[in-house]
Formats: sequence, C-alpha cells, structure tokens
Amino acid sequence: MPPIIFLAIAIVAVGILVLIAITLSSKHSYTFDVEEYQTKWLKVENGLVKADPRTYNMVVIEADKLLDKALNEMGTPGKTMGERMKRVNDRFEKPNAVWSAHKLRNQIAHEHGFEAEYGQASRALSAFRQALKDLGAI
Repeated sequence: MPPIIFLAIAIVAVGILVLIAITLSSKHSYTFDVEEYQTKWLKVENGLVKADPRTYNMVVIEADKLLDKALNEMGTPGKTMGERMKRVNDRFEKPNAVWSAHKLRNQIAHEHGFEAEYGQASRALSAFRQALKDLGAI
C-alpha cells in the first residue's frame, strides 16, 4: 500500500479517538451562565435577614430551587431533586451538608407550621452555595 493510504488511515483513527475523548469528557461538564447564577444567588443570600424570621424559610426554599435548576440544566436524570442529587453526590465537596440543607427544605415545605431558625437557614445557605460552586454554577 502506498504511504498516503497509511497516513489517511492514521488521520482518521486519530480523529475518531479525539471525538471519543471529547464526547466522554463532555458528559461530566456543563457550562453555566455563571453571571446569571451569581446574580440569583446574591438575591437569595441577601434575602436572609437575621432580624426577620420570616426570611429564614424563604431563603432555604429559594436556594434549594436554584440548586435544582442547576441540576436540571446539566441534564441530571431523576424525577425528584433527591434522585438528581444522588447522581452528582460525588461532585459535592460536602455531600452530607447538601443533603441536610435539602432535608431542611423538605421540612419547611411539608411540615405545617415548621419555622427554621437563623442558624439552620445560614448553614443551609452555606451548603447550597458550596454545592453550586462544586457544580460550576457560581
């Protein structure tokens, strides 16, 4: 066989390997509109007012929604946020803190009359912030 055929085969083979590498690496990364997420995050974070207990539940729910939005945007499979969080659990620096924050959100949403305390809300926001950083959203 002429050397040109070997060169063509080599080029095609390298091209296929490059495409495979790109495809495999893109499954684990997603590019967020970081500015949009940072703006939304600051609104959530600034919504926590120590002197106003009415803000405690609200910010936890809003932070949870923002994390769920990021998981959905990444295309993370799952019917519920909990199912989606399980899929990316290994990407969280502090997975237990994120789960605790999400469980607090569930208490707020499902237990009639539940009122979070300032410390709980503050810790939840910290966990949600880190989770959003871990995913690259902020």
